Amino acid sequence: MAAPIATTTVTQPMTTDVLTLSQLLSPSFPVGAFAYSHGLETAINEGAIYDADCLQAWLLDLLNHGGANADAVLLNAAYGSDDPMIDATGRAFAASSERLMETDLQGAAFCDTVRVVWGHDLGQLCYPVAVGRVAATWGLDVELATAMYLQALIVNLTAAAMRLVPLGQIDGQKTQTALKPRCAELAAQLSGATLDDLHNSAWLSDIAAMRHEVQYSRIFRS
Repeated sequence: MAAPIATTTVTQPMTTDVLTLSQLLSPSFPVGAFAYSHGLETAINEGAIYDADCLQAWLLDLLNHGGANADAVLLNAAYGSDDPMIDATGRAFAASSERLMETDLQGAAFCDTVRVVWGHDLGQLCYPVAVGRVAATWGLDVELATAMYLQALIVNLTAAAMRLVPLGQIDGQKTQTALKPRCAELAAQLSGATLDDLHNSAWLSDIAAMRHEVQYSRIFRS
């Protein structure tokens, strides 16, 4: 009988970083993310997004050129510095009043919850800056925090599209799966980013967000 082949199993140790970030960026964390569509509601209402392929292309543009990319830069900038200009820039970079409301109110809710649950007072910061500041203060891995922040944003917008297009749950999961590698790539690319890396050229998304402000019938706040 042949001798058994020796095998070695290498496992990565479980860290509390993953568990903490999962909690902070969970849909159950009370920032009210479910109430915002980032202009997606108008894009769907006007026929720019009508199936899973359109949704995936729209979200990929947000990751590469739009608000998702800008949020990732702001998160990393806040991780590397406590300069108040970072938060001010994040607010100024919002392309519409509803985008400003979105980042302001979610950030305020995030800061309030962190203060009440953990006793850590962040002040009042816009959402990505608040996440970056917590990650830095608690020594959480910034690349992991960025990837999970982007994934949470994609999950939230996909859930909105599932209700509005409508899309089935399988299409929603396929969309999230297809975009997950890009979230990880961006997190690696933007590690250590500063305000000098901030940009936005996803104009259709910005225009949709502006038009949402005067849309006659709305479900979402942005």
